[in-house]
Amino acid sequence: MLEPMTKKVAAAVLIVGWGIAAGLWMPRGPLTGAQALWSVGLSAAIGGLAGWASRSRWAMLVAPAAFVAALELARWPAHGPSVDGVHLSTFGIAALVAGRGVQGVVSVLPMVVGAAYGAARGRPPGRRISRYLRRTGVAALAALVALAAAAAAVPARTAAIPGGVAELTTVDVGDYRLGLMIRGHDTSAPVLLYVPGAPGAMEMGSVRRYLGALEEQFVVVTLDRRGGGKSYAALDGSPPVGLENGVADTIAVTNYLRSRFGQDRIYLMAHSGGSILGALAVARHPELYRAYVGVGQAVDLPETDRIFYADILAWARANGNTSLERTLVDRGPPPYPNFFDYEPIITNTTGVYEYDRTRNAEGEAGPTGNLDVPEYTLLEKAHTLNSMMDTWQAQYPDMQGVDLRTDVPRLSVPVYFMEGAHEMRGLAEPFAQWYAMLDAPTKRLVVFETSGHRPMFEQPDRFVDAMTQLRAETA
Repeated sequence: MLEPMTKKVAAAVLIVGWGIAAGLWMPRGPLTGAQALWSVGLSAAIGGLAGWASRSRWAMLVAPAAFVAALELARWPAHGPSVDGVHLSTFGIAALVAGRGVQGVVSVLPMVVGAAYGAARGRPPGRRISRYLRRTGVAALAALVALAAAAAAVPARTAAIPGGVAELTTVDVGDYRLGLMIRGHDTSAPVLLYVPGAPGAMEMGSVRRYLGALEEQFVVVTLDRRGGGKSYAALDGSPPVGLENGVADTIAVTNYLRSRFGQDRIYLMAHSGGSILGALAVARHPELYRAYVGVGQAVDLPETDRIFYADILAWARANGNTSLERTLVDRGPPPYPNFFDYEPIITNTTGVYEYDRTRNAEGEAGPTGNLDVPEYTLLEKAHTLNSMMDTWQAQYPDMQGVDLRTDVPRLSVPVYFMEGAHEMRGLAEPFAQWYAMLDAPTKRLVVFETSGHRPMFEQPDRFVDAMTQLRAETA
């Protein structure tokens, strides 16, 4: 029989070993249902062993503390708002809750429950009332853990299309995999690949909800860019995420779709920041594409951010918002070295560029109103903001060296641009300059009168009409 000290040492080794393994395996916390279930099971079992070996309720504190310390040390190479030090801002607190908070529910809390159970098994029973209260408390925590695990394990799904294709899948692009949603009524129809905007953006729900009519004309493929949604785990792949592998990812997915659906060329549609990657992909490999569709087209991100800064500063002064004015003046105009420096710009652009959205399909909530969809798991939804912040921190600085006015003066395929009449000035002005000088065999600009930055979701019927005309012109 093991001596008490031997049992304690064995338990300590398991706790620290599990913390190191979790930090290396899941540096940003459990991202899939399987990872969540393994975390719950292993943490509860190791916590139970620690409680049994120590025969002390102190194991409920010591075991999780040792686990967390080992985990934080092991994932030290990972960077981003979700794993770096706590930042006392709105986004910073959200990163803490969705990052370390989620990890606490599926790893730390099960270890506490296991330690409580193990300690109770290794100690003589106490008085009936105290024993009843302890058991009730442990049972309540165990029920909470079981409920969280069950919710995290529910898989994502997308509604079937009889006779067509409707699936959530992944594609191997080297050292990592990227998530795709593929939907269409006719698998022989032209393929349309959609590259979403912001780094870490999740748009599968938006596309399925608002652009279902496109599935009757195209095989519509929505990409979760590296670092976002189903591609969040790919953020820590090799090489580090940046501009060049963002373009390479687009081309790799394009080639996968060409091969799978037997088409020499496909359509590429890209939005906002993703349209930088889209334009570069088409410029470098025009032979892969029938046409390019830029929506809310970005051209020069540093210039865009400087215009946003100037407009928000003027807005703050006009509205007597001295706190925001002071923050912006102290920080100075962008570019900035990290994500949190952009927070005043990100959180205030909607107010500065406000317009009447009441006639639009997508309401005031914008993209956040499209997360309550079955295409994403509970964990993917919980990591929505963190995936965006982490990917922004990793990729955005590398994308600021591009100016399409000089880098892409010509595109060798038909190009169509969809822009809202209320597009933000920081995007509209550089785009207008690029559009005027861009050389292309066919060049069209469609303006959506009640839309801002997301016309495909704000006026989806008109958007589908424009895409119908595009297909007829490029068939």
